[in-house]
Order: sequence, then structure tokens, then C-alpha cells
Amino acid sequence: MALWMEKGSEPLTENEKADLEAIAAVKESSALELKEKGNQYVKMGKKHYSDAIDCYTRAIDQKALTDSETSVLFSNRAHVNLLLGNFRRALNDANDSIKLSPSNIKAIYRAAKASFSLNLLDEAQDYCQMGLHLDPKNEELKRLDKQIETKILENEKHEAEVSNAIAEAKELASAIENRGLKIGKAMYRELTGLRKPVFDKSNILHWPVLLLYAEVMSSDFIEDFCETDMFTVHLDMVFSEDQPLPWDVKNNYKREFIELYYEAGSGPRLSKQKLLHYLLEGTPAASSGEVIGDEVKDAVEDFKQNKSSPKWIKVNERRTLHDVLKEPNFIIPEIPVFYVVFKQSSFYSKFKDGKWAPPSV
Repeated sequence: MALWMEKGSEPLTENEKADLEAIAAVKESSALELKEKGNQYVKMGKKHYSDAIDCYTRAIDQKALTDSETSVLFSNRAHVNLLLGNFRRALNDANDSIKLSPSNIKAIYRAAKASFSLNLLDEAQDYCQMGLHLDPKNEELKRLDKQIETKILENEKHEAEVSNAIAEAKELASAIENRGLKIGKAMYRELTGLRKPVFDKSNILHWPVLLLYAEVMSSDFIEDFCETDMFTVHLDMVFSEDQPLPWDVKNNYKREFIELYYEAGSGPRLSKQKLLHYLLEGTPAASSGEVIGDEVKDAVEDFKQNKSSPKWIKVNERRTLHDVLKEPNFIIPEIPVFYVVFKQSSFYSKFKDGKWAPPSV
């Protein structure tokens, strides 16, 4: 009987041939039935998608249909895998379908769609062009081709933005290093938000600067403090006689009664990598990756000098911001922070004696 014939052997009799034809007809019928059943499962909705895939797979395994019909099975299974978000499987199925029938437009569309979902944009575009060559009026392929082109342009724009952000951050990091400045971890970002120094056209740095009133822990913010400006310029504006501070009901903080300080060695200095990460925050190139290595060494060295009570250094208001920031003991907590004290307050001597420290942040 033909059912028991060895694989690869030829039927010897008419009866064996008839048996083989009957078996092939049964397998073909079974495959077609499984195909229709799979189609019905797809129509029944997402809960039955796995059943549809099972039917298409069993139909393919029958190996009883023509290449064109088997191509449809692979294409149908690709369609269900797309619906399930199995994009790699969908692409593989669509490719198998195209190999069997290069003119299968649905398979080509599904290969394009799966490639697009996998962000394989060049491949997706190639599939679209292949399909439109066969069917220039295919609206689905036209729409998908436009989506792919838009995504390619968006990616190119994003890559350019990332490249520019990295270049600007590296330039800024080099400028900070060349100026002999040391950047540390942020202390009061809840007050300042994410702010950074910027270059002007003359390659001069402009810093955002935080003024903290140590006794009352209120604050002021100077948005643009040019590194070549003396402190007197900005302090004269902040403490102008005709505009007293809103919270200073006793008007104690007059220009002649205040002094400005910074904290020496206020924390760990950032490594070059961490500095670059900070400068890239809020840009298209922002990264959350942790940095190790020289960061540990930097932190240890700087913390050694910060174990004792805070050491406050009085700012000479006739100096420029740049001159003060480059002091060897000034660690800039991302942006410069200066403490304002009222000389005639009882708090003044406590502060100068190092008996007051900024709250932990």
C-alpha cells in the first residue's frame, strides 16, 4: 500500500499511484479546511488569534498546497503576528510568503509594515518600492511609504540634534576645564531647576546664579551673570533702595548691610564623564547611564576636605564672577551658589564661626 512506501521511492503500480493521489487529496482538503478555519478565528477577534496561528501552521505543515496557496498561508500568519505585535515573526512569515510568490502584494505590505515596526526603515522602504512597482496604485503601500519617509526624516533630524547637543556639551565642558573651574553635584535643584551656563558669540560664559539668605533660607535667582561681571553690578540691582526684598518686612537687607560668601570645598567634584552627563541633561542626547571610574576617586578626594565644619569664604564684590569661581577651594554645585548674610544680625557671628551649615539636600 502507498501509505507504507519508503520516502523517496517511486510507486510501482497503478494502485500505489491511486493511493498517493488519494492521500494528497486528503492532505490538500485538510490544509484548505485549516486555512478557512484560521480565517474564521481571525474574524472572531484577539482572543482567538493564537488559534488562527495554530490553524495556519498546521495547514503549512501539510505540505499539500501549491506555492501560491502556501504563500497565502504564510502571509495570513504574518498578518496575525502583526496584530499580536510579534513583528519579527511577522517579518519572517512575510519573507517566506514572498519567496514562494514574489507578486503577493499582501505579503509585501506586511513585510514592509513589520520592518517599519522594528524600525528597519531602509528595509521597509525597499518593500514598499517593491510593492508599488507591482501595484503603483496601492493606497495602503502609498500611505505606509509616506509614514516611513517621515520617520526617516525625523530620525535624521534627531540624530543631528543629538550630535549638536554632544558637540555643545563637550565644548562647554572643555571651556569649564580650561578655566580651571570645578563642578560638583547640585545642591538646590528644587529651587533652580535644570539650568546650565551658556556661551555667547564671544565665547564668554553666562551663569545662572543662586543667592541664598542663610538666616531665613529664602532665595533670589540671577538668570544671567556674565563671568566678566563684577558682583557689585548685580548686587546693586538686587538690593536697590527703591525695591526692597518682598519678604524683608524690616528692610534689614540693605545694600550696605549685607555680605556675600561661598562655601569652600562644598562637595565632591564631578568627573569629566559625570560633568558631560549633567551638561547633556534635558537635551536629545540625555542619558541615564551610570558613570564609574575616576568619579570614585574625585568624590573621595573632595570629601576628605569636607568632613569638618563648613568654611565660609567672603566674596570681594569688586572681583568678577570668573575670578571667584576659579578659586581652588570653590566647588560649583552645578551652578554657583552664594550665601547672603545680614551683618547686624545675631546670626552673623554664628555663621562666620562655622556654626551654621546648609540643610542636607
